Amino acid sequence: MNLSEVLAAICASLNLISTGLLITGWALIKRKQIEKHRNVMVSCFFVSCLFLVVYLTNYGLHGNTSFPRAEHPTAAMFYYPFLAAHVLLAALVPILASRTIYLGLKRRDAQHRRWARWTFPIWLYVSVSGLVVYAMIRWIFPPLQS
Repeated sequence: MNLSEVLAAICASLNLISTGLLITGWALIKRKQIEKHRNVMVSCFFVSCLFLVVYLTNYGLHGNTSFPRAEHPTAAMFYYPFLAAHVLLAALVPILASRTIYLGLKRRDAQHRRWARWTFPIWLYVSVSGLVVYAMIRWIFPPLQS
């Protein structure tokens, strides 16, 4: 296993942790456990920031892993639009999450809820779709070894 594969696996692990924390935070707020919700969501934000550092490090060192579209043209027709949606929404998550968490920490609850209605599903989609992209590029349709 080379460094790029290790870093990609770390990214996937951090994504999985983020997904679990997001769902846990959602369940906690539904039960009105505000303090626990706050702690879990701040932890989720920290894990997501750590993901971003590892992802950008891997990208800076190794670039992108190409999808083997010549070998899997039908799968590529699904993969690229799925990846595009993931990347576009992922660019929004730091902004949405930062603002939503700020409002929550300041106890501006009405504004926090309004932002969270958008932030939560987008953040969850990005987290889960990141796992799907990882599975597709590394396990389901791995690049050919040269």
